[in-house]
Amino acid sequence: MRQIALDTETTGINTSDGHRVIEIGCVEMDNRRITGREYHCYLNPEREIDEGAIRVHGLTLDKLKDKPLFIDIVDEFLSFIADSELIIHNARFDVGFLDNELSLIAHKNKSIENHALVLDTLGMARTMHPGKKNSLDALCNRYFIDRSGRQVHGALIDADLLAKVYLAMTGGQETLNLGEISKNQNTKERL
Repeated sequence: MRQIALDTETTGINTSDGHRVIEIGCVEMDNRRITGREYHCYLNPEREIDEGAIRVHGLTLDKLKDKPLFIDIVDEFLSFIADSELIIHNARFDVGFLDNELSLIAHKNKSIENHALVLDTLGMARTMHPGKKNSLDALCNRYFIDRSGRQVHGALIDADLLAKVYLAMTGGQETLNLGEISKNQNTKERL
């Protein structure tokens, strides 16, 4: 089954305040293996970015002025996620923002869920770990996922962390790497 860990960064918290998507990051998994295939883009939001949001992701309007608009990348993005299961942490937030972007450009399909299934890992984590912190950072700590390379939140790095957390939450990878099997066999032969 093809799954895609997806994350976005935005100009602020609420679409009702006119906030927009400024970064999309996707990491593909196929049969529970991270494939190395990714989708990533920065977007010009055509509006100012809240100071609180800048503190989270470090993106400013000056850095994004020359980036494409959502309408310029929508077909490529929807093609990448088509017929997959999207793995999203706090899916209501990201899907809400992406649906808003589709609505703003009057796209014929106004919902991401018309293009892909959506699985919310925040809901999963709350069921699996009731009463505990279930942020992506907390889950990385709980499942020993190294996040030392992340200085600020970024959609692609967070999608990569989410893919690893999801695999750990749901039992890890189903098949061993053939290189690992060969190494183990060679070790046994030397004993």
